Amino acid sequence: MKTWFITGASRGFGRTWTTAALARGDRVAATARKPEALEDLADTYGDRILPIALDVTNRAQVFTAVEKAAEAFGGLDVVVNNAGYGLFGMIEETTEEQARAQIETNLFGALWVTQAALPIMRDQGSGHLLQVSSIGGIAAFPTLGLYNASKWALEGMSEALAQEVGPLGIKVTIVEPGPYGTDWAGESAARTTPITAYEPIREARRAGATARAAQDPRATADIVLSLVDLPEPPLRLFLGGYPYPVAERVYQERLATWQQWRELSTS
Repeated sequence: MKTWFITGASRGFGRTWTTAALARGDRVAATARKPEALEDLADTYGDRILPIALDVTNRAQVFTAVEKAAEAFGGLDVVVNNAGYGLFGMIEETTEEQARAQIETNLFGALWVTQAALPIMRDQGSGHLLQVSSIGGIAAFPTLGLYNASKWALEGMSEALAQEVGPLGIKVTIVEPGPYGTDWAGESAARTTPITAYEPIREARRAGATARAAQDPRATADIVLSLVDLPEPPLRLFLGGYPYPVAERVYQERLATWQQWRELSTS
């Protein structure tokens, strides 16, 4: 039996993984801004689920929630930094408030949860942190600049983190999903006020998104359960096949550009 702490557990990947962990007999501290959305799971699984109200941008609230979960379950085996949302719009269109809110949730929220969980995992000499990034954490797309920024930052932080805590027995995996039918682009998303000059770019992006079929997030449940059971989990794991050609193209282009301009760089 594993003990999980999952942020953003009321919908999308968080809901899927919470349900999967409970269904196989694990225990889950499931956090959400509105924990009443988890009442049906509490009715089904009783005291194996601990719903907690949590706004991950509130650092003090995060530390209290993590401590409450560890006390209730006697430790934490898996911590999933899943809470986040999409901000859709061009860089020029993005307001200061929108930009700061995106980084506060997608990056600082994960940082606060990580900082709160690490003392518990260090004392145990074990633990596994799953940092939910995206294909947008390694490749950038128009209309997603600030979202990309938040996920690229999460990836850099998490890669450094893995080197810091690995010797202490703590594992880190950056989970990088492709397009899934979560609420990331739905009700929870934020959008900028459009500037007309960018409409052709926006329209091309819409057309591309329409051509991509979003997969059912429930298809990821067994993958994530297998991941947390691995004795030596990977630092990075794509979810779905979509990210592979994107990543291969992006890294080939980067290497080609660096090589093309090597003479200037080293001069």
